[in-house]
Amino acid sequence: MRPWRQFGVGLTAVLILTSCGLGGDPEVVPPTRPAPASSAEVVPTPSSPASAPASSATPEPSPASTADLKAFYDQKIKWTNCGNADCGTITVPLDYAEPDGRTIDLAVSRVKSTGEAVGSLFVDPGGPGGSAVDYAKAADRIVSPDVLKHYDVVGVDPRGVGLSETVRCMTDKQIDVLLAADGTPDSPAEVRSIVDDSRLPGIGCLEIGGPVYAHMGTVDAARDLDIARAAVGDETFNYLGKSYGTMLGATYAELFPDRVGRMVLDGVLPANLDLVEVTKGQADSFEVAVHDFVADCLSHADCPLSGTEEAGVEQLQQWFMGLDGRPLKVGDRELNETLAAYAVLSYLYFPSNDYPQLRSALRAGINDGNGGPLLTLLDSRIDRSPDGRYTSNSTDAFYAVTCLDRPFTGTVADVKRYAQEWATTAPTFGPALAWGLLTCKDWPAQGEAISKTTAQGSNPILVVSTTHDPATPYQWGEQVAQELGNARLLTWDDHSHTAYMRGSACITAGVDAYLLKGTLPEVGTVCS
Repeated sequence: MRPWRQFGVGLTAVLILTSCGLGGDPEVVPPTRPAPASSAEVVPTPSSPASAPASSATPEPSPASTADLKAFYDQKIKWTNCGNADCGTITVPLDYAEPDGRTIDLAVSRVKSTGEAVGSLFVDPGGPGGSAVDYAKAADRIVSPDVLKHYDVVGVDPRGVGLSETVRCMTDKQIDVLLAADGTPDSPAEVRSIVDDSRLPGIGCLEIGGPVYAHMGTVDAARDLDIARAAVGDETFNYLGKSYGTMLGATYAELFPDRVGRMVLDGVLPANLDLVEVTKGQADSFEVAVHDFVADCLSHADCPLSGTEEAGVEQLQQWFMGLDGRPLKVGDRELNETLAAYAVLSYLYFPSNDYPQLRSALRAGINDGNGGPLLTLLDSRIDRSPDGRYTSNSTDAFYAVTCLDRPFTGTVADVKRYAQEWATTAPTFGPALAWGLLTCKDWPAQGEAISKTTAQGSNPILVVSTTHDPATPYQWGEQVAQELGNARLLTWDDHSHTAYMRGSACITAGVDAYLLKGTLPEVGTVCS
């Protein structure tokens, strides 16, 4: 899995790259349903297989329908081997308001536990647009050996994503045009150009996306997960979600609080922020991150920047601006201002892995006029192959989900004002991210919004947040931990996007203790 994000006329999105963790064999306490309000203590018991929930326990699929979903909840997955995992499909309604209408199939993968399983741990890497099927297949890298010993790790590609009734809204060439669009227009003609380019995803989804694109919102994806829970035979829903995957998990908890088992939300995206608030928060956080990168770069002899941290950041910004009129030729492509800034932004997530690669590529671009290394880095983050093909539909899916969940209702004049205002607090990326808001303007479908995730009555939920996370700012984790009716915040004082399995023994131990025993960290725990 790779982090990626849409820049220029796009928006910031995230996938997660995880690594290995700790060993050991602690006592495992299986998850249970939440205790009734009158109960003073829960005595844990193993989960039992679940079939279709009783009608009194089944949330209405939408305010307009109370149709019976029993047939969907009764299905069982036919597993077949797919390499290092088992794979299968589940069937869900395209539209939960019309469950007797068209259905779609979702891809599911499972890596079985290495010991005695107490249940399944559903995982999602984020995006939106990331493949949970592929993420689960990397189980030995995304969870610790202790967790894998006691959980089957399960991934469900959300509707429209990956192998699940895939949505395509743009050709490869159109995606190239979109990502390279001038994100800092400084003439009326350039403004008209970016307005036109911003319409490509919406027009494409309407014309060639098929019916699925209009039903890819997070609320429907969360309903799908409850059907998947029943299909694998779990009474409770245990979950590890990262970045956008935290919003998917929190939405599930809001819809089905009594079915939450153990849920970890790592790198939190709140549901109640609109698109402007999300984008502004990320612009400010990435501004901090680029300063952190420059400070690190200046400590190495091969850094192409010089002087103080502020001077180095200004040199980088000036280099970007110079590419606006004089892009670097790279074969039959060009590295322009937008793509260069996009490449830098996409390598600010994980300092230990990203910074050395970025420093080397920038040295080639700034010192030698060779934009190839930066384009190569960017291509690896957006699934673009050397022959110009996009090997996944993550870009199309990102827009389809984001614009349903957080439509933009402002005007071009509003965007121009945001770009000017954000240039003062986030001059490196703020203006381009502001212009990216236009992509979700006049989206040709309307989703079912969810504006709060309190999950009243759920089991305790563990929220994990990193103090210097560039994509999901720390305050978002604080906000969601307070908003949820029963949650605990675990903090990592570090510069990284997400925390679990990122190298902190303290975070790994805290998350594992919760997943395996149900033990929450002490209030105010900070790992360094």
